[in-house]
Amino acid sequence: MHPEVHFHNLGHRAYEPIWRQQEALLKAAVNLKIARRKAGLEGADRSEDPALDLPENHLFFVEHSHVLTLGKSGHEEHVVASPERLNELGVDYYPINRGGDITYHGPGQLVGYPILDLEQFFTDIGKYMRCMEEAIIRTCADYEVKAERIDGLTGVWVDADKGLDARKIAALGVKCSRWVTMHGFAFNLNTDLDFFDLIVPCGIGDRGVTSLARECGRAIDEAEAQAHVLRHLTDIFGWKLVRAD
Repeated sequence: MHPEVHFHNLGHRAYEPIWRQQEALLKAAVNLKIARRKAGLEGADRSEDPALDLPENHLFFVEHSHVLTLGKSGHEEHVVASPERLNELGVDYYPINRGGDITYHGPGQLVGYPILDLEQFFTDIGKYMRCMEEAIIRTCADYEVKAERIDGLTGVWVDADKGLDARKIAALGVKCSRWVTMHGFAFNLNTDLDFFDLIVPCGIGDRGVTSLARECGRAIDEAEAQAHVLRHLTDIFGWKLVRAD
């Protein structure tokens, strides 16, 4: 039985309301799991009793206004621009509760937020991260761009085998509570890469960043790229997609 995932294409949105929406969905899912456990329903699913409620799974696709987010293990000194410079450029800044260090979100970037109950899929956070990376690697291949992983570094890279010449095309950072996830990935499509000069991206100062547009030498049809990512995620996770929008 394939878990259902409600897909929301949110378009261009500010960061904080979407962060709060994720928090609310995660809290509801966790509270339901706690209630199921207290009722002795932990481990039961709808294949045993269709009336049983399971946490809902969601997937958000969104493009954010300019924003920097600092993960709980990050370092504030990796924001190299002054508050005055950020204000001048209209860049918001939020310390948040995902893993990882500092990153940038903004126009031309596809941000994906899966809010999933991994107990409906698999309980392996490393596998979960690799699955998201794989969807982006396959999407890059659709554009004849070779993207790969680098051992010990989260994310997706171009020229991964070229040492310090490797360039990050997608960053990942998640939070997981009782196997319910939030946050996710940021995939540079037509992103203005100059904004990464405001930070030490993901705390990695000796490698650069790139975008699908830069690697292809042309502007990317963002709706088309989103469709590729969505198709690959669906194939990899094996979920049943419900289009909430």
